[in-house]
Amino acid sequence: MSHASRLAPLYDPAYEHDSCGVGLVVDIAGRPSRSIVERALSGVVNLTHRGGIGADARTGDGAGLLTQVPIALFRPDLDRLGRPDLEPGDLGVAMVFLPPVRAACARGWLEAAMKERGLPVLGWRVVPTEPEVLGEVARSTLPEIAQLLIARPTGMDGVRFERELFLARRGAERRAAEAGAGEGDFFVVSCSARTLIYKGFCLPKDLAAFYDDLRNPAYQSAIALFHQRYSTNTLPTWAMAQPFRYLAHNGEINTVGGNRRWMDARAPLLDLLGEGPESLAPVVSWGGSDSLSLDNVVELLVHGGRSVPHALMMLVPEAWEDRTDMTEARRAFAAYHAGLVEPWDGPAALGFSDGVMAGATLDRNGLRPLRYAITRDGLLIAGSEAGTVEVDPGEIVEKGRLGPGQMILVDTRRGLVLRNDDLKNEIAAASPYGEWLEAGRVEIGPFAPEPRPSLVAEMAPGRRAPDPAAVARQRAFGYTAEELRLVVQPMAGEGKEPTWSMGDDAPLAVLSEKPRPLHAYFRQRFAQVTNPAIDSLRERSVMALDAVVGRRGNLLDPGPAVARLAHLPSVALTPHQLAQLEAIGGDLRTARISVCFGLPSTEATTGSALIAALDRVVAEAEAAVRDGVAVLVLSDKDVDADHAAVPMLLAVGAVHHALIGQGLRSLADIVVESGEVNDVHAFACLIGYGASAVVPYVALEAASALAGTRGHEGLGEGDLHLNYLRALEKGFLKVVAKMGISTAMGYRGAQIFETIGLAPDVVGRAFVGTPARLAGIGFAEIETDLLQRHRDAYAESSPAAKLPDLGFVRYRKEGEPHAYEPPLVKALQAAVTAGDRDLYATYRRHVADHPLTAVRDLLEIKPLGEPVELAEVESVETIVARFVVTAMSLGALSPEAYRTLATAMNRIGARSNSGEGGEDPAWYDEARRGPDVPHSKVKQVASGRFGVNARYLAEAEELEIKIAQGSKPGEGGQLPGHKVTAFIARVRHAVPGLPLISPPPHHDIYSIE
Repeated sequence: MSHASRLAPLYDPAYEHDSCGVGLVVDIAGRPSRSIVERALSGVVNLTHRGGIGADARTGDGAGLLTQVPIALFRPDLDRLGRPDLEPGDLGVAMVFLPPVRAACARGWLEAAMKERGLPVLGWRVVPTEPEVLGEVARSTLPEIAQLLIARPTGMDGVRFERELFLARRGAERRAAEAGAGEGDFFVVSCSARTLIYKGFCLPKDLAAFYDDLRNPAYQSAIALFHQRYSTNTLPTWAMAQPFRYLAHNGEINTVGGNRRWMDARAPLLDLLGEGPESLAPVVSWGGSDSLSLDNVVELLVHGGRSVPHALMMLVPEAWEDRTDMTEARRAFAAYHAGLVEPWDGPAALGFSDGVMAGATLDRNGLRPLRYAITRDGLLIAGSEAGTVEVDPGEIVEKGRLGPGQMILVDTRRGLVLRNDDLKNEIAAASPYGEWLEAGRVEIGPFAPEPRPSLVAEMAPGRRAPDPAAVARQRAFGYTAEELRLVVQPMAGEGKEPTWSMGDDAPLAVLSEKPRPLHAYFRQRFAQVTNPAIDSLRERSVMALDAVVGRRGNLLDPGPAVARLAHLPSVALTPHQLAQLEAIGGDLRTARISVCFGLPSTEATTGSALIAALDRVVAEAEAAVRDGVAVLVLSDKDVDADHAAVPMLLAVGAVHHALIGQGLRSLADIVVESGEVNDVHAFACLIGYGASAVVPYVALEAASALAGTRGHEGLGEGDLHLNYLRALEKGFLKVVAKMGISTAMGYRGAQIFETIGLAPDVVGRAFVGTPARLAGIGFAEIETDLLQRHRDAYAESSPAAKLPDLGFVRYRKEGEPHAYEPPLVKALQAAVTAGDRDLYATYRRHVADHPLTAVRDLLEIKPLGEPVELAEVESVETIVARFVVTAMSLGALSPEAYRTLATAMNRIGARSNSGEGGEDPAWYDEARRGPDVPHSKVKQVASGRFGVNARYLAEAEELEIKIAQGSKPGEGGQLPGHKVTAFIARVRHAVPGLPLISPPPHHDIYSIE
């Protein structure tokens, strides 16, 4: 069992993320020196405050240094081994963490892999270390650290030598995996003739103290990349310290789950100069951090012929979609590579080096800092903070900071510093990307509704009798009267999601007695403090909704064929746009696959009909892709009285993972034509599990029915469709942004959800890798629910048929129970008003007998044992003083309710929290007159700064600075305009009647930075 597993049995290394400090020192002219190494060692010590420190105060989260291979350091060993003739570039060094109990075996894995590639092994070198400087935890997990020295074969150039060392390392890793050794047991830190990495599970100040080599004057380099790790929500290990082979990363890759799966999907098609996928596997690490996985892909692209900056421009692209100040060549570069690989999105400051070039870049939002300085004596120094590496200010000739998406590079061979525009223009001009796109890319036009004045004029305002066939179809797909009236109609009429009061007190889908759609069993995940949400309203310019679909080939073989894709303006499409896509044909041909199946002959359900239908859909998808189809259109339009549909989310997930398993996923994309989609969450689930675009045709039909009706006068069918799609897009952007992701293509297939209440066989078939900590319904129950909905829909298909109102949103006496439904509220109010214990007992019985709504309702209170005398415990007054009323703003609460809560808590010596809405300054004067204090002791400063001024802060006993939303994480708060009365507007320093929206993140406290 690994160190991490012993400490935390529920820990999964696939969830590893980092948030750290990074720095770089480079001699621009490429002159190796001892001072470069010493400056870097002092720089990593100066980043100590950015890293984690263990409870023993001696174990850090990890620190490390990447340099050029210091040939002088190895001269004694080369003399001993009889190879004093080797010069820089001739000596490959593999730095390895070996499992102490299997060190001999592990050495054999690496030696055998080198010999298999025809690389002469010179011998092993034991790395001299001082373990006593480490903390207890680090010493207890200390690997055996050794270096394998390899000579460059005669006649082999340096580029090929690097590639052969890479392939040999991959071979050793496969041998280790076959022997049951994980990355935590056997880890090749670096294996190169250009770079060498020393890193450890230690504090920065102990890095050089632990490794004797780092104190050796012979250790010289022209490049030094350093890193101090702060492992967010993870357990640090020796292997996960950084730098990795090319990168040092400060940040978090939010899309990493999808990125890893897409790389696995590409793996069967990879070919590196004749080396097939079996030689390149494993393509990405699933057992390491997000930073390691990104480094894996950069490494693969570099050995495939791209430079490190080129690879990073592909993987961590700048925001280019809406920019007008870019050259056509750079736009073409970005558009071309967007079809080749999805973005690795999230906060990132990346230092990088291949031993010849070194530089740094930021993510498209600039969510991590990176400052640099250039000195008179020809050094470039960069780091997470100014002053990371100390330098006399008088010696600085240029200093600056990288902006969002920007890059800076030192090319030591040319002795040049290349700034962002010069560097990217140079890379973009290397190939005719624009010509390739012009010849190959097919554009699907944006939806533009045609004016329909005659249609509107013919319709008298008022209500129209529903179409029975449409109602039956809606019922079969799970629509309710509430969803149509409260979701679809406002989206179509106003072009935005409806705003409701906060909270969902209906039962979880798995606890509900009503049939619920499959997407109701999924919960969206969201970014937190170390990883901020994006403000989808104020930062819309960095976000993108477009997609590309088609057949992709070998990632390592760029050329004009890669551009042969269809570009979709949005992931939300109309039937007309889908028809355009289907009309292309040729090498972009589509295949329609129906997810519908005939109703079973018996009402007894076992799940077999659903599983058989799912098997058929998957088999047809695989066959179509093998036959050359580039786009699979999964459709449920064949639903009728005799045919039900496999839940589209189940079908998409199953096809997506089946194609990955068969090595076919990169050869086709999935577009969905679904009647189930009526809200943003259902739409986001489909994109999140692999669909490239969705046509919500039943929702659009429902929107069409509103044309010319009361409240929609003057709106034609096209206007309503456009409004609905815009609302869907805005809502989807908010979902994407809450996880700190900027693009739809980054979100596609990222599976940023958790399931509550799905059985392992369902998750294992269609939602592989999704956290599912509470099991529940399986295929039989899913089949039962969908067939019940279907029978109800078509059994009552008549002119009088209507959608059921199941009360999922609002309480209905015969509908879904709610945790705070009127009978419960009335019982509590009666008990409190009368002060009657019997009435309170009635309220408690209501609570105890209430249907299950949340996971906590499944818990039982464990008896504490024998009662304790009251005299032996704290007094009531002492206990209640610890009570805190959670933050709820003035405005969300009426002034009367707010004052009542604050006054009551102050009377008993407890605390209330103001929330983000400010307070009336008159209450402070009233409190001084007494006897009561009608304002909160805890005052909140939130992202909108509503009501915050000097007096508000001065009247606080405790300040709460809200870095990100808690009740609506990643979304921000909104007070509807009708609640912004003259009083509320005065308190919040706002305008009456205008909705007040607080940003999802605090824009000047954006992250741990």
